[in-house]
Amino acid sequence: MTASALTRPGERERLSVKLGQIDWRLVILVTIVSGVGALMLYSVGKQSWQPWAANHLIRFGVSAVLMLILALISLRWWYRLAYPIYFVALFLLVCVELFGYTAMGATRWLDIGVTRIQPSEIMKIGVVLALARWYHGASAQDARLSWKLLWPVTIIGAPFLLVAHQPDLGSAMLIGLTGAAIMFMAGLSWRIIGAAAIAAMVLVPPYIMFGMHEYQRHRVLTFLNPEADMSDKGYQIVQSKIAMGSGGLLGKGFGLGSQSQLEFLPEKQTDFIFAAMAEEFGLVGSVGLLACYVAIILISLRIASLSHSHFGRLAAAGVTATFAVYVLINGAMVMGLAPVVGVPMPLLSYGGTVMLTVMIGFGLVMAVKVNRYAELPKGHGLF
Repeated sequence: MTASALTRPGERERLSVKLGQIDWRLVILVTIVSGVGALMLYSVGKQSWQPWAANHLIRFGVSAVLMLILALISLRWWYRLAYPIYFVALFLLVCVELFGYTAMGATRWLDIGVTRIQPSEIMKIGVVLALARWYHGASAQDARLSWKLLWPVTIIGAPFLLVAHQPDLGSAMLIGLTGAAIMFMAGLSWRIIGAAAIAAMVLVPPYIMFGMHEYQRHRVLTFLNPEADMSDKGYQIVQSKIAMGSGGLLGKGFGLGSQSQLEFLPEKQTDFIFAAMAEEFGLVGSVGLLACYVAIILISLRIASLSHSHFGRLAAAGVTATFAVYVLINGAMVMGLAPVVGVPMPLLSYGGTVMLTVMIGFGLVMAVKVNRYAELPKGHGLF
């Protein structure tokens, strides 16, 4: 007899029961990482809550409440709104192309008067939901090897091209890699995976040389030999590696990181905050933080595996893949193992849009946990 059969009619709908179904280990780990982020923003902000640490805590508090509210929403609503959310995000990306707000040489935002929104962040959730919805109604053969795979490829490819054109290579990579991970987890044929790997090896070099913007190409080439231009293009990577290496085993101490405190480390509150932490807390602190990230990923994958619906499994796994790619790319970037592409460390870096997107994603993961016994209808209709 299933656990759902043992539950009295209507019992699972009560708020207290749903709150008890939330994985509070995940909530605690997310809170710990965000708290470490606030401490580091306090440190790199000259031991002041302004301009970053206080805002980080406020944004986390608001996002955490939203996460818990979303966790209580029926998985059927997530299922029904999957395609609408995707198409709204796609429409907003088209609007960015037509009349987006430009800053720092990139057109990534929409100015709606009271604030600016970045539709690529909404699309990171939209792609996960749309792919999970499509695969929920697809047969195992269609998911493995079929002409119908053109649909998920289009779901991934359309926003990927729009975001890459902004240009925002980091967000485009996140969308592409997350989509590829979901296709793999849905049962994609190894023949297609092998063909895609060969195509990437053939096409990526000419794309780097002729398809990228000039500054993007410089970043890739500088990554291969940052010491060749330490005062300009390679400055970020070199300073990040100095900060991480100088931290040693136990670090220099809280608020005592010379690279960040003396303004040598660029973007210390966003892209390179992990390097600032490694300098102040050393290898031990860095490994401890990464262990928290690994625990978050493993718990989320466990939640995905427990879902009775294919939609729930792929939605939770897709959100987890996005989060893991964030951590992987930023970690590799600050250690000089990947080009600088502007991907922040989730929950640690300063940034309201990324914080909101990540917490909405975890709201979806927890909704899958709370509604893990839900049975969803098949079909590809809009609602």
